[in-house]
Amino acid sequence: MLPEQARPYFDEYGSLSVVELSQRVALAHESSVYVATGGDRVSADHLEELRDGVLGLAKRSGFPDDSDRARNAEFDLQLAALLHAEMGMVPAEAASRDVWAFLALILLPDVAYWRYPQPPRDRILGTDLTRHVFGRLWWRAQLVRSPGEPEPYHALKNLGEAAFDQIYARRAALGGSPHLVRAILRVWKDLDLRGLNERETLRDFLKRLLRLAPFVLFDGIAEHALDQELRFVAQESVDAQRGGPASTVVPAAGTPSHQTHFADKGEASADVSSYAVSVEPSQDRHSGSAALRRFTFVEICAGAGAQALGLEAAGFDPLLLIDSKADACFTIDRNRPSWDVICMDIVQFRPNMRPEVRGVDLLSGGLPRVKSLATIARAEDSEERRVLRAAISLACEIEPKAVLFENVPELVQSSDFEADRAWIENELHRSGLRAAWSVLNAADFGVPQNRNSGFLVAMQNPYFRAFSWPRPNELRPPTVGQVLGPSMASRGWPGAERWIKNADRIAPALVGGSDRRGGADLGPTGSKKAWAALGVNGNSLGDEPPGTDFPVDDHPKLTVEQAAMIQAFPHDWMFSGGKTSRYRQVGHAMPPPLATAVGHAIATALRS
Repeated sequence: MLPEQARPYFDEYGSLSVVELSQRVALAHESSVYVATGGDRVSADHLEELRDGVLGLAKRSGFPDDSDRARNAEFDLQLAALLHAEMGMVPAEAASRDVWAFLALILLPDVAYWRYPQPPRDRILGTDLTRHVFGRLWWRAQLVRSPGEPEPYHALKNLGEAAFDQIYARRAALGGSPHLVRAILRVWKDLDLRGLNERETLRDFLKRLLRLAPFVLFDGIAEHALDQELRFVAQESVDAQRGGPASTVVPAAGTPSHQTHFADKGEASADVSSYAVSVEPSQDRHSGSAALRRFTFVEICAGAGAQALGLEAAGFDPLLLIDSKADACFTIDRNRPSWDVICMDIVQFRPNMRPEVRGVDLLSGGLPRVKSLATIARAEDSEERRVLRAAISLACEIEPKAVLFENVPELVQSSDFEADRAWIENELHRSGLRAAWSVLNAADFGVPQNRNSGFLVAMQNPYFRAFSWPRPNELRPPTVGQVLGPSMASRGWPGAERWIKNADRIAPALVGGSDRRGGADLGPTGSKKAWAALGVNGNSLGDEPPGTDFPVDDHPKLTVEQAAMIQAFPHDWMFSGGKTSRYRQVGHAMPPPLATAVGHAIATALRS
């Protein structure tokens, strides 16, 4: 079922009861299409059998009325095996979000909305298959199935959903290999974990494997040899957990954690020297001095980690980072493997999942760009507003000392958002937080980009009186030519020197775009014209800087890495995912130097 036809059903079904949704069940739909993979088409009889099987499992778990965590977990295990065994799909078909939208909206809408009442969009439409109500279960079974065994899906019982999320959603480089996942499960079930926090131990184990990923071709290792080596790595994690915090023993970035017998990837690892970034914390994190005290923060909508990186430099250490995009979570893991990242919709997060977040020093986030209620023309445009409300509710619930949210300047300045500002201030005030608003330009803090951002800072009364917004730097920001010149000349382009002289201004604001529309480019027509004046083709992104055969007077396209330089990311910060995903992570980011400036202002108030 194509997205254009699926979205109206999603919007309508959220207001219907399970009984009403049962009346909407169908075996076909006029707008349904078949995945273009060839093979036999699924018959109505087969679909009916599949529905009967799923419905039988659901009824044994309390459908249509009752539901609880224990029965949901058992239902998911049984459903994963049933879907994988009965649907007869190949991975290419299961990778189509349209297949899962059909199941959730046409064949099994009552079961889908019973399992996840008021579900976020990705649970139903399949925009992220690691979270789809049915798709995530099929892929879980695909990863663990052991053909030829009496119980081919027995490994599903070894780990819960949160653990599978760590392996698959947040550790995509590891979770993409069924061979490796099955080895992880075999090794994990035999570990002595008595007295340990299993989630933290697994997290440490996966981080150690992640460090090996650039060097090791896991799929090329025989099963017994892979198990042997994974046991060694897993035991390192167990020993680390018994001896102290895992972060104190994780090896230097880019270095295998032990002398491994793994076959390496040869030249593929030659350029992998370090994952450390150039922005360093500004103070000694172990100092006992009040003036040098470091603080903790929780980051929501963390994206590629830019705002968190800037806050780290301002004296804050992340307790937890949350983002709903697997690629963004994996980006953070690659660059800051000691940071704790959860890949989930912030609307679904509850503080009781991680009690340590209560009373944190700072709750921060770069929230999705909201639109005023007057301009919302489609239901899909209200998704950002849903996240905004969840963020404010979370701030009120965990009661941090301070809150920092970044969004569009209009949220701060426009009369269209007056009601929103009043609601936000009232909600925060009820939790003892006083709010201040401001618009800051990244160019005033050394970023080569004319990028205005709207900020909300809220603090508890003792600290709010000491807070003041950061003042702009006295030095002018570098130009686009100064920042990108070495990169543009790196492959011998004869027009580089001329281009550098022409690109003698700061850049217009990078536009990340929407996941719902189009690919990666440098924004609307006005932005593209501004880029053209700087000698840049903004219609799409390039794969590499211009070479010796690129015309001297032509306009090169920016690469994702060059766009990241404009956002003032460290040069060695690595992004995960396809080109469009990587660019959107860059375009949606808050430049780290701007986050550092605001973070310093908040830290100063907290130290007062």
